[in-house]
Amino acid sequence: MRKIPGRLAVVLGLVFALAVGGVAYAYFTTTGAGTGTATSGTSSALVLHGTTSTTLYPGTSSAVNFTVDNNSPGHQQLGTITLTSVSTDAAHSGCVTSDFTMPNVSVNQDLANGSGQAVTATGTISWANNGNQDACKGAPLTLNLTSN
Repeated sequence: MRKIPGRLAVVLGLVFALAVGGVAYAYFTTTGAGTGTATSGTSSALVLHGTTSTTLYPGTSSAVNFTVDNNSPGHQQLGTITLTSVSTDAAHSGCVTSDFTMPNVSVNQDLANGSGQAVTATGTISWANNGNQDACKGAPLTLNLTSN
């Protein structure tokens, strides 16, 4: 057997180590494709609240301020608020609630999740002056509201 000189042994050892190390880090580049899955939620009904700023009397109007509860986990858009009807308690059953009107209120507001969010737009409810309206004196009025 022949003895390899020390310096040559070191050089051969380094070459071997680099060769083995290079093999350990070798790889191919490539591309790929695939699919994933996700689920989108759906809308949920907003809960509308309306409150007049002053007491109503025959022939007067009052501003209506709105707040909204958005119980959805995501943002939802409130378009228009509509007064569908006005109702009262049984003690005021003779009150002609159709005398109360409010034009549709265009809101177009994006609402994050949460309760009691202020609506920037306000409405105006009016009470027509249609003769004797004693049956409505002191009546608690419920404004039945919808939105789109």
